[in-house]
Amino acid sequence: MLRWGWAGWALPAAAGTLLPQLLLLRLGSPRLPFSTSCPRASKNRRLRQKRVISERKLTRYFVDHRKVRVVGGRGGEGGHSFYSEPRKIYGGPDGGNGGDGGHVILKADRQMKSLSPVLPFYQGSHGERGGRKNCYGANGACVYVKVPVGTLVKEDGKVVADLTEHGEEYVAAYGGAGGKGNRFFLSNENRAPTLFTPGEPGQEKVLHLELKTTAHAGLVGFPNAGKSSLLRAISRAKPAVAAYPFTTLNPHVGIVHYQDYEQIAVADIPGLIKGAHQNRGLGMAFLRHIERCRFLLYVVDLSVSQPWIQLQDLKYELEQYKKGLSERPCVVIGNKIDLTQSRINLPLLKEQIDERVIALSALTGDNLEELFSHLRELYDTYVKTEQAQGQSPVKW
Repeated sequence: MLRWGWAGWALPAAAGTLLPQLLLLRLGSPRLPFSTSCPRASKNRRLRQKRVISERKLTRYFVDHRKVRVVGGRGGEGGHSFYSEPRKIYGGPDGGNGGDGGHVILKADRQMKSLSPVLPFYQGSHGERGGRKNCYGANGACVYVKVPVGTLVKEDGKVVADLTEHGEEYVAAYGGAGGKGNRFFLSNENRAPTLFTPGEPGQEKVLHLELKTTAHAGLVGFPNAGKSSLLRAISRAKPAVAAYPFTTLNPHVGIVHYQDYEQIAVADIPGLIKGAHQNRGLGMAFLRHIERCRFLLYVVDLSVSQPWIQLQDLKYELEQYKKGLSERPCVVIGNKIDLTQSRINLPLLKEQIDERVIALSALTGDNLEELFSHLRELYDTYVKTEQAQGQSPVKW
């Protein structure tokens, strides 16, 4: 006895128990309770969250030095041909010139924060060969290398470019010129030239790229002074914070936002120690990042004895590294005012130094409003000075 099953199949009556197996073969796999392609199903699928990278692992991705070999593209060789068509036997030479080779161009991009994506070798595209009927060969495409804003380009120890603005370009290696086709050598003396020239090779250079962080203000202080905690308190930057020295191993830049949409960039420079100008500790690897800062924020730990000595040592290290660096506009920030010993040392610090002292606590957020106000005053003074000199101030 036969009976009609699913999808019009004729099945024996005794085969009722085999129906699930046949359906499985028919469908291939059991149906899911929801579709995986509709928009509603996307809500049921959780996005994989990125793992938090520790400060020590993050240093592998922050590179402020890079040696790069750049080679321009070779020019295409000239064409070698003679014009030929019916009833025109002696058409003459018609080989076109070859295309020029592509350049290698360094371009500053504010989205780049490190030199780690920069490869050790770049070469421009080669030009194509000249064609028949006086057709020129196509030029080689240029290769653009994105570098962070503030990249210094050196060749044989000399500075050849300083990319300090977004979109600024520097041609690192020019491509070679294309060769001449035999049409170029046509003259009254030589009516059928067979001579053509190959393309010229592109320039070849070895460049040293050096990154100097560009920011309006720089946090300068000894290890464990609270620079990273302060940057976390005044901006959305999230540098690592811990109770041991040299927690920050690379510079971090945080943006301070104001109600009139002005933005001030503050850089957290890794902690300095005595003898940093002699390459002790982290040494000069990060002292150069302070050169670009327009004004400095000295962060002093008020809980230690004689905190004014910290300020003297910091200024000495900056002055030994570069003359005049310690004379830039500055303010002294006395951190950790929430501690009892800090309140005792605060009046002693104000008696020993002439600079303005802002006492605050990066941990509790006490007196951050005074820092925001004075930071804006320093920024406005910098903008007016740049405009008076006919220069455009750095904007973020």
